[in-house]
Amino acid sequence: QVQLVESGGGLVQPGGSLRLSCAASGRIFRIDAMGWYRQAPGKEREFVATITRGGTTNYSDSVKGRFTISRDNGKNMVYLQMNSLKPEDTAVYYCKMEVCSGPLCLDTNAYWGQGTQVTVSS
Repeated sequence: QVQLVESGGGLVQPGGSLRLSCAASGRIFRIDAMGWYRQAPGKEREFVATITRGGTTNYSDSVKGRFTISRDNGKNMVYLQMNSLKPEDTAVYYCKMEVCSGPLCLDTNAYWGQGTQVTVSS
């Protein structure tokens, strides 16, 4: 069993910054892809950013140049540095990790955190 816990959300003004963190614990041999997703009220959950174990990143067009995803494999953590925040960034942010529980790692299981609220408002 794997648990993911996000932290760092809150209320910020437009143009401000937040740093989100997500820590994984439990039965973990290796974590492959890590990512951040968000869901605004009345909208479907959407992709924000992903990072491979080797550090290759991918971003949605809406956050490219403003957000930075990073990871610490030793700590089983993923981070999202959010700069130049806009009101349209307001959403619940979820972290996701692809976890294998054994050394073969032929199959991974996806785990989601509980979400952390980010509100960007004057």
